[in-house]
Amino acid sequence: MTGMAQIRSLLKSVMDRNIPVIISGSDGSAHTAQLWAVDSNREKISFSADLLSPSIHRLIEADEAVAVCYLEQVKLQFDVYDRMLVHGNQSCVMQAMMPREMFRFQRRNAYRVRTLERTAPTATFRHPAMPDVQLELRVLDLSAGGCALFMPNDLPPVEPGSLINGITVELDSDTEIKASLLIHHITSVQPQAQGVRLGCELLNLDTDAQRVLLHYIDQTQKRRRMMSLD
Repeated sequence: MTGMAQIRSLLKSVMDRNIPVIISGSDGSAHTAQLWAVDSNREKISFSADLLSPSIHRLIEADEAVAVCYLEQVKLQFDVYDRMLVHGNQSCVMQAMMPREMFRFQRRNAYRVRTLERTAPTATFRHPAMPDVQLELRVLDLSAGGCALFMPNDLPPVEPGSLINGITVELDSDTEIKASLLIHHITSVQPQAQGVRLGCELLNLDTDAQRVLLHYIDQTQKRRRMMSLD
């Protein structure tokens, strides 16, 4: 999509709805930001920036950077050119050129399988806001591109929009996959469960991990069918 009026309209919708934007650099760096300004006159856009975050400085230095966000059921993707930090009196933003091209992908509802509670997979990662805290959360359900995790109430909460790199999903005692995790939303479950459900997207799965994940989903589906016949 190259129509500038449409691109500006979509960017303003992302800004007005405070939708998290994941900006990934070609060097492997990543930063979750809010789109703070869409300046049509100067053809500039501005993202929130934390000067204390090493990732924001790595993004500035990266050769290329790509932004991804989700507007309802549509995935938006665009390049982030001419990145620079602009300092204000009380804040700092990452400024970039208005994208000349934007890609839209309709999200498809992939088949999702509910895990077997006694042998449920676990996802292990460091808390995004507290790196010294390692979390090991039970996987409630899985699809080829996402999962739901159970977060007990006695653990420090995480924020929607958090991008977590370097997670390990242990599907069983002999099988694990590596991925990144983007937390889309947090919903409550039954009051007696004493926790919340994290709706997540799995990112950066390599070909082998995708194959292993699809095999696990298929096998779990077959086991559930066998159990329903007992």
